[in-house]
Amino acid sequence: MNMESDFLLEISDLKASYGEVEALKGIQVTVKRGEITCLLGKNGMGKSTIIKCVCGMLKTMTGQINFDGKNIMGLQSYKIARLGIGLVPEGRRIFTSLSVQENLISSSRKGFWDLKKISELFPILGERVSQSALTLSGGEQQMLAIGRALMTNPSLLILDEATEGLSPIVSEQVWEVLTKISNEGVTILIIDKLGHRLMSISNSGFIIEKGKTVWAGAISKLSRSVARKYLSV
Repeated sequence: MNMESDFLLEISDLKASYGEVEALKGIQVTVKRGEITCLLGKNGMGKSTIIKCVCGMLKTMTGQINFDGKNIMGLQSYKIARLGIGLVPEGRRIFTSLSVQENLISSSRKGFWDLKKISELFPILGERVSQSALTLSGGEQQMLAIGRALMTNPSLLILDEATEGLSPIVSEQVWEVLTKISNEGVTILIIDKLGHRLMSISNSGFIIEKGKTVWAGAISKLSRSVARKYLSV
């Protein structure tokens, strides 16, 4: 009888490159079921590359990536998504030629998250289901990107630069929504800048420096000296 691991996502000795440029040099990251885990690090240190590897967007990699007990190394992106990984990409990348509703149902799968649940989570989207996604504000587009990912009914939700370019008010709305999503049993992996709100909702964290994991632990244990050294905060 197989025992279910405490970890939904396990990344070990992950190495990746862009041509001859080595981007990841042996990454170790684990994401516990039901928790919120954050990936931290300065720009250009390899955080988004890790996400690309997990989601099957980069093929020049070695190591091991296990999701829900399955080895997903080398799988095509759509097959990884079907296993239960939802991505909110950096820059949102919504379909601007489609309406809000069309964006939401474009890759939807049956499950807890449906149009009604997304409208309850983001009332503004419920009011604008027939509106063109192009006409939404940046914050509303980010809400749409989160809603679209949730409509795939993932067990792991990944957010790359979750609040980048958002106003403090909208950022706070995103943090509140992520807490609600987590309370519904969705495991979350988030890339964002270190701040009070990220620390307040995260259980654990990993710091990436020049393609390596240089710190890991409960986010409450992240010391000021370590934050200054690797994050300049």
